[in-house]
Amino acid sequence: MARVFAEGRLVYGMQLPIQSQSTIYAEPWEAAATATDLAEVARAADRAGFGYLATCDHVAIPRRLAGPMSTVWYDPVATLAFLAGITGRVRLLSHVAILGLRHPLLSAKQYATVDHLSGGRLILGVGAGHVQEEFEALGADFAGRGAVLDETLDALRAALGPEEYPEFEGELFSFKDLGQLPRPAQARIPVWVGGSSPAAVRRAAVRGDGWLPQGDPRDRLPAQIARIKELRAAAGVGDPIEFGAITEALYVGEPGWDTGRRTLTGKAEALAESLRAYKALGVDQIQVRFRSRDRAELTDQITAFGAEVGPLLND
Repeated sequence: MARVFAEGRLVYGMQLPIQSQSTIYAEPWEAAATATDLAEVARAADRAGFGYLATCDHVAIPRRLAGPMSTVWYDPVATLAFLAGITGRVRLLSHVAILGLRHPLLSAKQYATVDHLSGGRLILGVGAGHVQEEFEALGADFAGRGAVLDETLDALRAALGPEEYPEFEGELFSFKDLGQLPRPAQARIPVWVGGSSPAAVRRAAVRGDGWLPQGDPRDRLPAQIARIKELRAAAGVGDPIEFGAITEALYVGEPGWDTGRRTLTGKAEALAESLRAYKALGVDQIQVRFRSRDRAELTDQITAFGAEVGPLLND
């Protein structure tokens, strides 16, 4: 398996605003934003040299969680297909697809089509999910979601491969003599496993081409990365794996407004110096997030980051 991004370089990507609006990270202006706003942000990131754009996945949010999570969650397949048509170079990442909510042949059809339409730009980010009512409403197995995800990933390796009639025989799923065209444009779609629990870390080590941590601070990353390498070696997996991290909130320049005490602000050189530390921890790609008060400020931040900070990340 080839890496998505060149080894030895720190790549930057971003989770798109608007398409998911948890109160943990959404800015107030996103509530009234439109598809045009989403498109402009995506195009700005594409022009600014971002490695990927990411979208989340939830089908339905129960009332008990609607306060913190909100109910704004765009469908990832529809959103990635939309992005494929309006961008030209940037990779398209599901961060993360809750594969246990869908049969693997359905997921294979959807994501193979996205990869085909985008010219081979898909990265399939996957996770187990955490909302019980969502699973129950769809008739999916919440209690066994880890085992379901493991077998789904094995099934998808077959279903997203080059064969028009893929075959798979497992405990939960089996299929043969069922054709699916178009095939993905990529010979092998990269799978990045999300999550920081012991089970997610093991899944990334054994079945992943990359790891997407869920909120690990900098000081926890080295141990997690070492654990994945250890588990991967024990499983006899010799292919390369790409390690990710989600950075602190950023603001390029001096904001002139309260961006919160945990936000990294300042000149490009200072931001780059702070972010280069991720590379020293063993991280290959960072997911950045910018504070902003409207779309124009966000696209300005994206442009400034690409022009001023990005070139300094690999000095």
